[in-house]
Amino acid sequence: MREKSTLRNLLENCLFVWLGLSIVLSLAPESTEFPSIFQVIGRSHPLLLHFPIVLLLAGIIFFIVPSLRENNEVKNIGELIFLAGANFAGITVVAGLILAKEDYEGESLNWHQWAGFLVFAFSIFIYFFRNISSKTIGFSAVILAIGVILTGHWGANLTHGEDFLLAPLNPEESQFPTLAEAEVFRDIVQPILEAKCVTCHREGKIKGELRLDHLEGIQKGGKTGPFALAGDLENSMMVQRISLPMDAKEHMPPKNKAQLSEEELSILKEWVANGAKFDQKMEELEKESKLYQFASLRFQPERRYEFEAASPETVKELNNFYRTVMPLYPESPALAVSYFGIAAFDPASLNDLKKVKTQVVELSLNKMPLENLDLGFLEDFNNLEKLSLNFSGLSSQQITQLGKLSSLQELALSGNNLQQESVKILSQMNNLKKLFLWQTGLSDSQKNELKKNLPTTRIDFGFDGKGIIYELNPPKISQAKTLFKDSLELVLSHPIPVAEIRYTLDGTEPDSLNSHIYSQSIWINQSGKIKAKVFAPDWKSSPTVSSVFMKSGLSPSDSKLLNAPNPRYQAQGANTLFDQIKGKNNHTSGEWLGYSEQAFEAEFEIPENQNVESLGLSLLYHESAYIFPPTQVEIFSWEDGSWKSIIRDQPKQSEKIGEIRSELLQYKIQGNSPQKIKVKLNPISSLPAWHPGAGAKGWVFIDEILLN
Repeated sequence: MREKSTLRNLLENCLFVWLGLSIVLSLAPESTEFPSIFQVIGRSHPLLLHFPIVLLLAGIIFFIVPSLRENNEVKNIGELIFLAGANFAGITVVAGLILAKEDYEGESLNWHQWAGFLVFAFSIFIYFFRNISSKTIGFSAVILAIGVILTGHWGANLTHGEDFLLAPLNPEESQFPTLAEAEVFRDIVQPILEAKCVTCHREGKIKGELRLDHLEGIQKGGKTGPFALAGDLENSMMVQRISLPMDAKEHMPPKNKAQLSEEELSILKEWVANGAKFDQKMEELEKESKLYQFASLRFQPERRYEFEAASPETVKELNNFYRTVMPLYPESPALAVSYFGIAAFDPASLNDLKKVKTQVVELSLNKMPLENLDLGFLEDFNNLEKLSLNFSGLSSQQITQLGKLSSLQELALSGNNLQQESVKILSQMNNLKKLFLWQTGLSDSQKNELKKNLPTTRIDFGFDGKGIIYELNPPKISQAKTLFKDSLELVLSHPIPVAEIRYTLDGTEPDSLNSHIYSQSIWINQSGKIKAKVFAPDWKSSPTVSSVFMKSGLSPSDSKLLNAPNPRYQAQGANTLFDQIKGKNNHTSGEWLGYSEQAFEAEFEIPENQNVESLGLSLLYHESAYIFPPTQVEIFSWEDGSWKSIIRDQPKQSEKIGEIRSELLQYKIQGNSPQKIKVKLNPISSLPAWHPGAGAKGWVFIDEILLN
C-alpha cells in the first residue's frame, strides 16, 4: 500500500508540473525557439495522444458505473488508471504545444489546442473532487468523455483535413465535366495538389508559409519563393521541389508520403510551361500540346448523345479513299465526317451522308470545290455542331443557307471572300460559339460589326504579322533509336518548305554560312551528336536543337563497380554499363546508376585480340534534379601491373537549369589498346550559387559505356 501511495503522490504532483508547463507554453510567443530535444518531444505528440484517450475513457467508466464505485479495491484501480490518463494528457498537451510552433496555425489548431488543454484541466478537477456526489462526478465524467471525442475530432481535422471524421456520411457527387467544359487548373492541376500536397500546406498546417488549399495561397507562394511562375520552370518553387531526387531533404512530397506519378509530374510541369494559368479552358490548349494529351485522357471527350448509333455496316460502307466517317470517340454514336482529295471530290457523294444525317455532328469540307453547290441539304442534319468550309469558294447565297442550321456551334469559313451580305447573315447566328474568318477580306468596320452582334461568340480573324520579324520554330530530328549497332538514319524536317536546315556533327553551333545544308537523310556509323538550326529570309533563326546517337561497341570480358551506387539508383549494377539498353530521360526509370556521396568508379577487362580506339560515356543531365555533368573524368589504363592515367578531362559545367536530356562524352584512346580500363567520374560536390539548391551535393548518372 505504501508503494501505491508513493506512486499516487508522485503522479498527483506531476499533474501540476504538466499544468504549469502548459500555461507557460500557451503564453510563449510564436518566435520562441526550442532546442532540438524539445522538438523531438513535440513530434512525439501523435504517439502519446492515444494513451490519455484510452486511460481517461477507461477511468471514466469507473466513475459512472455505481457498482464499480462502491467496491473500494476496484475504485482504487479505477482512480489510479484515471490519474495515469490525466498525466498522459498533460504530457500530450505539453508535446502538442511544442509541436504547434512548427508551421501549424489556423482555426482547427486553436480548437484542438484549447480543447486539449481544457480536457487536461477538467481531468485534474474530476480527480481531486472525485469524492463529491456520484451524480455530479458522473455528469462531469460524461462531459469529459465528450471533450475527449471533440478534441480528437479537431485533431483529425488538423492532420487529415476538414470533416475527416464525418466525410463518409456526406459523400460529394463526383461530376466529371466534358472536355469542352473542363478547366486546366480546376479539373487537372488542383486535384493533384489536393491529393498529394494539401495535407502539409493548408489551414492549420502551413509548412514553409505555403497554402495550397485556396487560390490566393497558391498565387502568393511560400517563404522560399513563388509556387509557380508562368513559363519559368527554373524559378518555380513547385517544379524545383518535385524534380529533386527522392532522398533529397527538400524533395516534395516528402518520401514518407504518397509520391507523384510520372503522369502527374508531367502535368504539373507542363502547366507551368504553358503559363500556369488559373482560368484556362481545356479547349484553348493546342491539341498537339503535351498538357492537352495528358489531361484529355481524364474527361469525356465530348458530351453524351441520346440518339441511336448508325449501324457499323453503314459506317464502313461510307468510308472510302476520299472520305472518312468515324465516331467522335470510342463507343460514341456521334460521327465526324471529313473529305479530302480535290480531284476525287464528287458533290453527289454528299447525298450518301443522308444515311447518317442524325449521327453526323462534325463535317469537314475544307478546300473542296463547293461553288454553286446547294447547301440546303445540310438542313436535314439536325445534330450538326461543327462545320468546316475553309477555302471552298463559297458565295453569299450559300452562306445564307448556313444561317438555317440552328444546332451549329462552330463554323470555319477562312479563305472565302465574304461580302457585306454574308456579314449580315453571320451576325444573326447567335448560336455560334466559335467562328473562324481568316483571310476573308473583311474590313475593320465589318469585323467590328460582327463582334458587336455576336458578343458571346469567339471570333478568330487571324493575325497580320506584316513588319514583324518572328523567330522560326526549331527543326525536328527523327531517329529510330539512340543506341544502334551498325548505322543509323537521321531525318531532319521543318513545316516551312522554304526554310533552310543546317546542321553539324562535331558539336559546334550551326550557322548560315559554313554548316552543312540538310537535303536528304543522314546516315551515321559512329557515336556523336547532331545540332540543327533553321534559317529563312525575313525570319529570325530558330533555336538550336540537338540529339545524341550512340554506337554500341564491344562487351568487356569482365567488369565491376569499385564504388556502390546509391541504393535508389543502382539499376543492374555493373551489367547496366554494357547491356546495350539506353536509359530513358527519367532518372527514376530504373535504368541508371546514380552517384552523389562518392565518385562513380568502374573497371573492365578488354577481350583478347580486341582493340579499343574510343570510349563513350552515356550520361543524364537534369539540373532541376541536381544531376550535373561530372566535375572530372579520369580514364586509366592497366600497364605493367599498375594503373596509369591516360585521360583527364573537366567537362563544361551547366550554367542554368535545362530540360532533362541524355549527353555523350567521347574520348580517343591513344597508343596501344589497353588490357584493362578504369573510369572515374566525380560528381559536383557543391551546387553553384545560381542554383536553388546552392551548396548541396550534386549527382552523376550513367547508363552505358561504349567501347569502339
